[in-house]
Amino acid sequence: MSIQQQWLVPHWPGLPVHIGALSTTRRGGVSPAPYDDGMGRGGLNFGTHVGDQPHNVAHNRAVLCGQLPNEPVWLSQVHGTKVVDLAAVRPQQVPEADAAMTTIPGKVCVIMTADCLPVLFCDKQGKTVAAAHAGWRGLASGVLENTVESMRAAGAGELMAWMGPAIGAYQFEVGPDVKQAFLQGAFDGSSQRHVEAAFSVVEGKPGKYLADIYGLARYLLHRAGVKQVHGGEFCTVSNSGRFYSYRRDGVTGRQATLIWIK
Repeated sequence: MSIQQQWLVPHWPGLPVHIGALSTTRRGGVSPAPYDDGMGRGGLNFGTHVGDQPHNVAHNRAVLCGQLPNEPVWLSQVHGTKVVDLAAVRPQQVPEADAAMTTIPGKVCVIMTADCLPVLFCDKQGKTVAAAHAGWRGLASGVLENTVESMRAAGAGELMAWMGPAIGAYQFEVGPDVKQAFLQGAFDGSSQRHVEAAFSVVEGKPGKYLADIYGLARYLLHRAGVKQVHGGEFCTVSNSGRFYSYRRDGVTGRQATLIWIK
């Protein structure tokens, strides 16, 4: 199986042909356990902050770069809401941000995850693209809305989005603080109903809920005016042979989700 066949190419109806997008899995690299591929072979870990040896990560990133027009602009992700325009990033700079956007062909937006939700954006004309890292904190605080606003400020037309691999609705057990964080951003009764629908009570565990991060993101994107939202069919926790998962394993690697204008 080739490298490309081990990765995910988004099923994204309407994506312009000159836009590249992909999401890696844990397969196809050189990192040893616990950053391996889940089947005893080398894993494709891109995280420099998880305990893997730097030379392994460098090799894995080189494998990825062989499929891209340029080195991606890696971010220092902090579960916040900042969006960086890649036009303002200096060579070798690692911006502290949780989303990146660009209008420049060849610039590659990248997000690393291991349960958090990666969301790719593109306008229908293919003039502006972005990638956002949406853990529950960033999602509740507005990282997706900030990304949409930044793209529109850069001249983007009608937007669409694709949601990559993340923790599934039957695995994401949370406390009341997470639910309350989303309810605080619900402006009216309709918003509250959408939020409530994304949380189901865990039987036998008072105060515990299963949260549907895909459902929450889809609702927030629609509220921000992004009507075409695709993806959302994966679960990183349940598929140990394909994805890294922090919730499942604790010490683990990071996969990447990327988008660029060719």
